[in-house]
Amino acid sequence: MAHRAGIGDVMAVASYFYPPLARYASDARRSRGRLVPEPASPTRTEFHRDRDRIVHATAFRRLKHKTQVFVAPEGDHYRTRLTHTIEVAQIARSLARALGLDEDLAETLALAHDLGHTPFGHTGEDALDEVMRAYGGFDHNAQSLRIVTRLERRYAGFDGLNLCWETLEGLVKHNGPLLQPGGSPIARYAERGIPVAILEYDAINPLELASHASAEAQAAAIADDIAYDAADIDDGLRAGLFTLDDLGADVPMAREFLAEIRDRHPTLEKGREINELTRRVITRLVEDIIGEATRALGEFDPQSVEDVRGCGRTLVQFSPEIRDYDAGIKTFLFAHVYRHPRVVPIRRNAGIIVRDLFAAYFEHPRTMPPQWSDGIEALDEARRARRAADYIAGMTDRYAQEEHRRLFAHTPDLR
Repeated sequence: MAHRAGIGDVMAVASYFYPPLARYASDARRSRGRLVPEPASPTRTEFHRDRDRIVHATAFRRLKHKTQVFVAPEGDHYRTRLTHTIEVAQIARSLARALGLDEDLAETLALAHDLGHTPFGHTGEDALDEVMRAYGGFDHNAQSLRIVTRLERRYAGFDGLNLCWETLEGLVKHNGPLLQPGGSPIARYAERGIPVAILEYDAINPLELASHASAEAQAAAIADDIAYDAADIDDGLRAGLFTLDDLGADVPMAREFLAEIRDRHPTLEKGREINELTRRVITRLVEDIIGEATRALGEFDPQSVEDVRGCGRTLVQFSPEIRDYDAGIKTFLFAHVYRHPRVVPIRRNAGIIVRDLFAAYFEHPRTMPPQWSDGIEALDEARRARRAADYIAGMTDRYAQEEHRRLFAHTPDLR
């Protein structure tokens, strides 16, 4: 006899899909919904559905061939933008579980946070921002929003991915509000204003740019910091840009961990020693955030996600002591990785490739594929520039180099 679902089955499914959450967590059952209404899924929550849409997006797949720090020819074992994103998602989900937050939303935001990055990492972003300065600049967070609301073209009923309001809010505001309470841009945007892509979408579907985002978005943002620290230490050591002793001399936390590792395992080979260090860094930072966020949430005592948005400060963050450690790690990495003599020429040449491509596509838009060049003559100068920027931003490192070789007699070496 075929099984018929009874009340017990329904309750079991609901319990699985909607585990108990803290009162200040985002609740998928109370989502503010999607810009284009869609029927609910019988097998997934709204945030779970958003997570799946990100994973299946073309922009997500392209992350596997986009630089984190080291351009692909350096080696197969360094982080790419995709492997970094997966590590951020793992940490974000761990933080969400410990704090009673919606794990699917935290993971979704982690998976989506770097979709707007250009080829060649921050070097590509800086170069594209430079050539787009007269047309509103380029910001990878704003580009992520463009991708999920406009540029992805997978569904019959809408452009973009038609994600929930909470996902879009977290994507735009995971690093905090964009506007001061009085309505002026925060310091980061004071000189140039909020990116046009964000303002255009906010005019259609207001994201409350002066408030903080959910605790899930805050967890995803701090998970990004942790993943950056650990991954760039790991990759930098394995690339030979600095030694464990260099790190220990400048970073007290690393010195403490190295002493512990060498005391317990005096004959450990270098590769395992590096791994033991980075896993301890991640654990220390994650545990600190859980403790500090628990303290802050207990002190503020938010009764809802709206209370989190309106509290006026970030609640999921490092303690003051670990914040200083984190700043020390970033200072060390800036000097020993991002400005290392081996890395600087590669970054410079990557910037040349991006600037050359923009000039070629802007002056001769028909050199882009038809889906990017069709109708471009009818656009004004600013929109032609944005079309070229959208095309370049979506490129992988490898494709950008291939395009440069196609259009130019000489392509700079990235090795």
